[in-house]
Amino acid sequence: MSRHRRRGDGGFPHLAPEGARKKLIAATRALYWKRPSEAELAGTGLKPKHYTEPDVHVWPEAWDAIQFFTRVLRQWRVGQGGAYALDYLVVFHELDRLNLPPDRYDEMLAQLRVIEDAALEVIHKD
Repeated sequence: MSRHRRRGDGGFPHLAPEGARKKLIAATRALYWKRPSEAELAGTGLKPKHYTEPDVHVWPEAWDAIQFFTRVLRQWRVGQGGAYALDYLVVFHELDRLNLPPDRYDEMLAQLRVIEDAALEVIHKD
Protein backbone atom coordinates (compact mmCIF):
# COMPACT_ATOMS: atom_id res chain seq x y z
CA MET A 1 0.00 0.00 0.00
CA SER A 2 1.42 3.35 -0.91
CA ARG A 3 1.45 6.13 1.63
CA HIS A 4 0.84 9.73 0.70
CA ARG A 5 1.80 12.14 3.43
CA ARG A 6 0.69 15.63 4.11
CA ARG A 7 1.44 17.90 7.01
CA GLY A 8 -1.41 18.51 9.39
CA ASP A 9 -2.14 19.65 12.91
CA GLY A 10 0.98 20.09 14.99
CA GLY A 11 3.21 19.35 12.01
CA PHE A 12 2.64 15.61 12.27
CA PRO A 13 1.93 13.57 9.16
CA HIS A 14 -1.55 12.12 8.89
CA LEU A 15 -2.61 8.85 7.37
CA ALA A 16 -3.92 9.78 3.96
CA PRO A 17 -5.74 6.57 2.99
CA GLU A 18 -9.15 6.62 4.66
CA GLY A 19 -9.18 2.82 4.71
CA ALA A 20 -6.12 2.78 6.96
CA ARG A 21 -7.79 5.15 9.42
CA LYS A 22 -10.95 3.03 9.45
CA LYS A 23 -8.95 -0.14 10.12
CA LEU A 24 -7.15 1.49 13.05
CA ILE A 25 -10.45 2.71 14.48
CA ALA A 26 -12.10 -0.72 14.10
CA ALA A 27 -9.13 -2.42 15.76
CA THR A 28 -9.20 0.06 18.65
CA ARG A 29 -12.92 -0.44 19.20
CA ALA A 30 -12.33 -4.21 19.24
CA LEU A 31 -9.73 -3.77 22.00
CA TYR A 32 -12.39 -2.14 24.18
CA TRP A 33 -15.27 -4.44 23.21
CA LYS A 34 -17.10 -6.19 26.01
CA ARG A 35 -20.10 -8.48 25.97
CA PRO A 36 -23.22 -6.91 27.57
CA SER A 37 -24.27 -8.37 30.89
CA GLU A 38 -27.57 -10.08 31.67
CA ALA A 39 -28.60 -6.97 33.65
CA GLU A 40 -27.90 -4.67 30.71
CA LEU A 41 -30.01 -6.86 28.44
CA ALA A 42 -32.89 -7.37 30.90
CA GLY A 43 -36.24 -7.06 29.17
CA THR A 44 -34.83 -7.17 25.64
CA GLY A 45 -35.14 -10.91 25.10
CA LEU A 46 -31.47 -11.03 24.17
CA LYS A 47 -28.75 -12.95 25.96
CA PRO A 48 -25.05 -12.15 26.20
CA LYS A 49 -24.35 -15.16 23.96
CA HIS A 50 -26.10 -13.30 21.12
CA TYR A 51 -23.19 -10.84 21.08
CA THR A 52 -20.05 -12.15 19.48
CA GLU A 53 -16.64 -10.59 19.72
CA PRO A 54 -15.86 -8.45 16.67
CA ASP A 55 -13.66 -10.08 14.04
CA VAL A 56 -11.24 -7.36 12.96
CA HIS A 57 -8.39 -7.88 10.55
CA VAL A 58 -5.56 -5.44 11.16
CA TRP A 59 -3.48 -4.51 8.16
CA PRO A 60 0.21 -5.40 8.55
CA GLU A 61 1.26 -1.75 8.30
CA ALA A 62 -1.02 -0.90 11.26
CA TRP A 63 -0.12 -3.88 13.46
CA ASP A 64 2.90 -2.22 15.09
CA ALA A 65 0.83 0.81 16.09
CA ILE A 66 -1.88 -1.36 17.65
CA GLN A 67 0.77 -3.37 19.52
CA PHE A 68 2.41 -0.13 20.66
CA PHE A 69 -0.92 1.20 21.93
CA THR A 70 -1.36 -1.92 24.07
CA ARG A 71 1.95 -0.96 25.73
CA VAL A 72 0.75 2.54 26.67
CA LEU A 73 -3.02 2.10 26.98
CA ARG A 74 -2.91 2.62 30.73
CA GLN A 75 -1.08 5.93 30.42
CA TRP A 76 -4.05 8.29 30.24
CA ARG A 77 -4.12 11.86 31.47
CA VAL A 78 -7.24 12.10 33.61
CA GLY A 79 -9.22 15.14 34.76
CA GLN A 80 -12.62 15.68 36.32
CA GLY A 81 -14.31 14.50 33.12
CA GLY A 82 -12.21 11.35 32.96
CA ALA A 83 -9.47 10.44 30.50
CA TYR A 84 -8.73 13.13 27.93
CA ALA A 85 -5.37 12.23 26.34
CA LEU A 86 -2.49 9.82 26.49
CA ASP A 87 0.47 10.93 28.56
CA TYR A 88 2.81 11.86 25.74
CA LEU A 89 5.83 11.96 28.04
CA VAL A 90 5.40 8.21 28.38
CA VAL A 91 4.49 7.78 24.70
CA PHE A 92 7.60 9.62 23.50
CA HIS A 93 9.80 7.69 25.93
CA GLU A 94 8.43 4.37 24.69
CA LEU A 95 8.68 5.43 21.04
CA ASP A 96 12.29 6.49 21.57
CA ARG A 97 13.07 3.04 22.97
CA LEU A 98 12.00 1.51 19.64
CA ASN A 99 14.85 3.29 17.79
CA LEU A 100 12.66 3.88 14.75
CA PRO A 101 13.85 5.80 11.69
CA PRO A 102 12.34 9.35 11.61
CA ASP A 103 9.73 8.57 8.93
CA ARG A 104 8.52 5.46 10.76
CA TYR A 105 8.51 7.35 14.09
CA ASP A 106 6.24 10.03 12.56
CA GLU A 107 4.02 7.40 10.98
CA MET A 108 3.67 5.51 14.26
CA LEU A 109 2.82 8.72 16.10
CA ALA A 110 0.17 9.62 13.49
CA GLN A 111 -1.35 6.14 13.77
CA LEU A 112 -1.30 6.37 17.56
CA ARG A 113 -3.26 9.64 17.43
CA VAL A 114 -5.97 7.97 15.36
CA ILE A 115 -6.07 5.12 17.88
CA GLU A 116 -6.13 7.55 20.81
CA ASP A 117 -9.13 9.42 19.36
CA ALA A 118 -11.00 6.16 18.76
CA ALA A 119 -10.21 4.91 22.27
CA LEU A 120 -11.42 8.14 23.88
CA GLU A 121 -14.63 7.92 21.88
CA VAL A 122 -15.25 4.41 23.26
CA ILE A 123 -14.21 5.35 26.80
CA HIS A 124 -16.61 8.30 26.91
CA LYS A 125 -19.50 6.57 25.17
CA ASP A 126 -22.57 6.63 27.40
